[in-house]
Amino acid sequence: MLRLGIDIDGTVTAQDTFVPYLNESFQCAITLDDMTEYDLTKLLKISNEEFWGWMDQHEPLIYKQAKPAEGAKVILDQMKHHHKLIYITARRQHHTDVTYTWFQENHVHYDDIELVGGHHKLEAVQKHKIDVFFEDHHGNATMIAKEADIPVILFNSPYNQMPIDDRIIRVNNWQEASQWIKQYEQRLQTAY
Repeated sequence: MLRLGIDIDGTVTAQDTFVPYLNESFQCAITLDDMTEYDLTKLLKISNEEFWGWMDQHEPLIYKQAKPAEGAKVILDQMKHHHKLIYITARRQHHTDVTYTWFQENHVHYDDIELVGGHHKLEAVQKHKIDVFFEDHHGNATMIAKEADIPVILFNSPYNQMPIDDRIIRVNNWQEASQWIKQYEQRLQTAY
């Protein structure tokens, strides 16, 4: 049984979740393809303070209404029988209730959820003894792969196209992620 560490936003939820809210608030017409950096302030031509003011106002509704990524629920339902599913998210602590409610309303299994309140997930990864991590943020994936020395499955997106090292596995969807996990388990069993 592997202990799987799983990011939520852009990994379990659809990567374009924020797009309609951004377009409405900032009177623009961006798409996921326009989001070539994780930091959206340049794309929106706003300051960091303006962005976080907007996030403070809109995050609860966005998190509440987020759609699961295509295939995520089916694959996670299969994985829950063989692995521990531990969600480690950059969401801030005051979003705990909306986060748990989303998992319950969408019938997505979890063994644990930790809101770390920022992009430094390494401590939580180590605390939970994570074997493989699922992420969409390039910086997080790189740090976790290097510092925790574990494989990181990186969900392909326009905003994470920087080079990756050999501990990072780029996938396009949850089916590819599941296939990689099955092959990884087989390699581990063969090694013992």
